[in-house]
Amino acid sequence: MKKQLNISNWNRKEHYYFFKDFEEPFFGVTVNVDCTKAYKLCKEQGYSFFLYYMHKSLVAVNRIDAFRYRIEDDMVYIYDVIHGTTTVLKPDNTFGFAYLEYEEEYRLFEKNARDKIEITKKRREIGSGINGEEVIHYSTLPWLHFTSVTHARMFSGKNSCPKITFGKMIELRNQKVMPVSIVAHHALMDGVCVGEYVELFQELLNV
Repeated sequence: MKKQLNISNWNRKEHYYFFKDFEEPFFGVTVNVDCTKAYKLCKEQGYSFFLYYMHKSLVAVNRIDAFRYRIEDDMVYIYDVIHGTTTVLKPDNTFGFAYLEYEEEYRLFEKNARDKIEITKKRREIGSGINGEEVIHYSTLPWLHFTSVTHARMFSGKNSCPKITFGKMIELRNQKVMPVSIVAHHALMDGVCVGEYVELFQELLNV
């Protein structure tokens, strides 16, 4: 479900109209997050570390209004729930996209996500078969501890979904740290919103 935002009463009205028609309206940052506690918990409980941090990211996304905004037909909508699509490595070293439905409870999310990932590994098509705006576009680069990421973009398209990419976790000063790239549409959010996401994501990883 979604509802239309009243742009005329929106405190970001001027920013929206300023940025929405840029040829490249997306901006991005890359940060390191501390995964020490989350990784330890996953090892103790037998959780998938990948799905655990993916779930915590979606929890953070769904708690921040700006990450649920989308531009559709020159109108702004806010979705009730945001799900995820993520890259999945296949046995032949190509990849496909899996659609991961958001669930508040981690174990249910992990069970459903494992099923979707296995289906994606066996599917010949690259896509998940589901097209929509109510997602975050996730990618993982577990081979690289990157400091920045760029994305393939179709500039003629009007997609406004944020893109979040996770990199290789490494040991740094007795901590396990992982790079996270967040790319977002500047007509819908600013750096303060990305900062809120990073702060909340880190809090959830520390629980």
